Amino acid sequence: MRTPTLKIGFIGLGVMGRPMAGHLLSAGHALYVFARGKVPDEIANSRATQCTHARGVAERADIVITMLPDTPDVASVLFGPDGVAEGLTPGKVVVDMSSISPVDTQAFARRIEALGCDYLDAPVSGGELGARHATLSIMCGGKPEVFDRLKPVLQAMGQNITRVGGSGDGQTCKVANQIVVALTIQAVAEGLLFAARAGADPAKVREALLGGLATSRILEVLGDRMVKRNVEPGFRIALHQKDLNLALGAARSLGLALPGTATAQQLFSACVAQGGAAWDHSGLVRALERLSGVEIGRTAGDPVPSN
Repeated sequence: MRTPTLKIGFIGLGVMGRPMAGHLLSAGHALYVFARGKVPDEIANSRATQCTHARGVAERADIVITMLPDTPDVASVLFGPDGVAEGLTPGKVVVDMSSISPVDTQAFARRIEALGCDYLDAPVSGGELGARHATLSIMCGGKPEVFDRLKPVLQAMGQNITRVGGSGDGQTCKVANQIVVALTIQAVAEGLLFAARAGADPAKVREALLGGLATSRILEVLGDRMVKRNVEPGFRIALHQKDLNLALGAARSLGLALPGTATAQQLFSACVAQGGAAWDHSGLVRALERLSGVEIGRTAGDPVPSN
């Protein structure tokens, strides 16, 4: 059954948001957009309506989706001058698909609900590739009836769509996801670096591992990036660091030890020290290469270049 045409607002048209908004257009929805920078050409040249501020999006749309880099960005867009909250009327829904603090998300939900509206946190996993192919995994927190109402909209952007629990639980799930992803990136990097140092072909090692228990989406996609030495994002190291900061901060408040997460964060920090904040997170391998004095794809014993 075809999803009814809806009036949807979309705020945040970056690497992830741009294709996600495009899928909503392709699904036939009326789209109202706002970007703090230049609206991408494919959205600007579409039938989407551009708004001059977030309030204008909320005034026109029944469902407002945000896809922004960090917690302060979401707070500003929702509650700052000319923000979403100023344009809401009772019965509308705010869906935050950013990856932000679970605690702040609960506060945001309370403020939006006090206006007679509903709130769903729905962060995503799958990277730029998942956004482009509408195969994102979407982790939702909010009321069951709100999730059920919004699920057909989310299905235009993703495939594995799960309500985890109440407000903030979607963000908690995303933090857990980022822990697993970071540690898996580190494991893949260490395995391929070991193979390279021992004189084996890392590309062939990766190919062999894809057929065994070590296989993963990280090995498939980011392992290929490591072998090809491609650090173009993708998902930027700076953003993954932000997510791990959320994990480590929450772990401290919970009295929880996350030693692997802390190590992965330090390796990301080493990449940033090399000018790699904007590298794809698979670039974590470069920190390990510096520690070991060898690069994937180079003959064992060859020095690592200084730049």
